[in-house]
Amino acid sequence: MLNNFTISLDNIKNGRLHTLITNAFSHVDAWHLMSNMLGLYFFGSSIASKFGPEFLLKLYLAGAIGGSVFYLGHQSYKSLTSKGYGAIKASKDLALGASGAVNAVMLLDIFLNPRATIYLDFFIPVPAALLGIFLIGKDMLRIIEGDSTISGSAHLGGMAVAAIAWSRVRKGRF
Repeated sequence: MLNNFTISLDNIKNGRLHTLITNAFSHVDAWHLMSNMLGLYFFGSSIASKFGPEFLLKLYLAGAIGGSVFYLGHQSYKSLTSKGYGAIKASKDLALGASGAVNAVMLLDIFLNPRATIYLDFFIPVPAALLGIFLIGKDMLRIIEGDSTISGSAHLGGMAVAAIAWSRVRKGRF
């Protein structure tokens, strides 16, 4: 599991490039899986109805890769700027989960429908654009504060994929 379904600098250094995608299909626990799949269901349904299931799959996989690349970039930075054990730890730190992929789907839907109302925790109505700004800010804060339990960099990688997809959709090239 650690070698084939988690992303880390060590896995990439050891030639396990498949973990760029496979980490998006493993989760820490049932709650982690459920929260990602709920987001994928609600936001993915909207994307699939507009562009089809093949587009949704491509977006999901691109988001997984984007999240992995941003995570690896952040870990590389931490490894290069840390001393002693911190550098070794950054190389061995693992990540897993569909959050980068789901963030790509979620943010593309928000970019396409910024005035939509999204119900946060199923009860609190929030404009989609405001939720998008909050999610981006929250993940940037995670990186700045050094939160190691949730990878803000992987989330931002998925969001970057959403921004690229949005620009391509706006230009009619998707």
